[in-house]
Amino acid sequence: MKIRCSKSNLLAALNIVSKAVSTKTTMPILECVLIDVYSDSIKLTANDLELGIETNLEGTVVEMGRIAIEAKLFIDIVRKLPDSEITIESTGDFKTIIRCEKAKFVLPSKSGEDFTELPEIEKEKSITISQFTLKEVIRQTIFSISDNENNKLMTGELFEVKDGKLTVVSLDGHRISMRKINLNENLTTVSVVVPGKTLNDLSKIINGGVDDMVTIYFTDRHILFEFENTIVVSRLIEGEYFKIVQMLSMDHKIKVDVNNREFLDCIDRASLLIKESDKKPIVVSIKDDNNMYLKVDTLMGSMNEEIEIKKDGEEIIIGFNPRFLMDVMRVIDDEEIHMYMRDSKSPCIIKDNEENYIYVVLPVNINVGAY
Repeated sequence: MKIRCSKSNLLAALNIVSKAVSTKTTMPILECVLIDVYSDSIKLTANDLELGIETNLEGTVVEMGRIAIEAKLFIDIVRKLPDSEITIESTGDFKTIIRCEKAKFVLPSKSGEDFTELPEIEKEKSITISQFTLKEVIRQTIFSISDNENNKLMTGELFEVKDGKLTVVSLDGHRISMRKINLNENLTTVSVVVPGKTLNDLSKIINGGVDDMVTIYFTDRHILFEFENTIVVSRLIEGEYFKIVQMLSMDHKIKVDVNNREFLDCIDRASLLIKESDKKPIVVSIKDDNNMYLKVDTLMGSMNEEIEIKKDGEEIIIGFNPRFLMDVMRVIDDEEIHMYMRDSKSPCIIKDNEENYIYVVLPVNINVGAY
């Protein structure tokens, strides 16, 4: 195998596939990047058996072949090479020679035949959306997945296609995030749970262009994202996702309309007095004077602030984890948000009129009488 390519093209391709290189494994081949050279294309592949990524590298094919190179060292070397043409050549005794200007590296490699191929995906069920939309919907939901491996389903996101819409849902036991996207096609109902790590890595790879599309293929065990010269294949999380509709069917007694930026800035200021270890809440009081009163009292100090609102319904005093509220405010683009509440023990629901997004935040227990 022998190829020539620019440093910039090689580094860009390596940065894409490196997301699927295993860092904790007893199988050394999973720590490698496969360079697969055909007569008319150069493909780079990484596969940790949960996530696999393949991308085309723009370059010149001198000799066909395939070789697997230890990824971390390979990437570190390429990063430090001059911004010039790089030649990569493999030998019969599984060594790889990397040349760039006056620099020459010889690395031990592995047979490309030992590399674990990506699973074959049947391209029957699919939807196509813009990279911008996919990147945004991940950003707007990924913060409320759980990092607790004890409940695997909470570490992923529900992707459900139904009635011409894609619904994406995440939850961690304290909050729920839901976004709905209108589709141009009407695919038969699909419901899968995609690992959060896959979506995090994917959002770093796609460019997020409005006019650049990504096609998503669904099977019973895998999901495939195909865009530009890259494919990302991921195993799905097995199991039936939580009954979200039941969690959202709450009768509210209070509706509050508040300026998103003012509310976010106020909570952000209040959080300066709250250490993560303290778990102190921000207390929200809503009275009959069309004001929202926010209060924080910790060992570091106290803060009181009020914001003008539009209120419909009863009075309420309720406590929240401020970070949970800020996470929601930051991903809502609307100037005004609508909050729906029942009492100090019930969840707060934040949604738009069309329910294109719905966020649920559980309250923190407080002694209401003390406020």
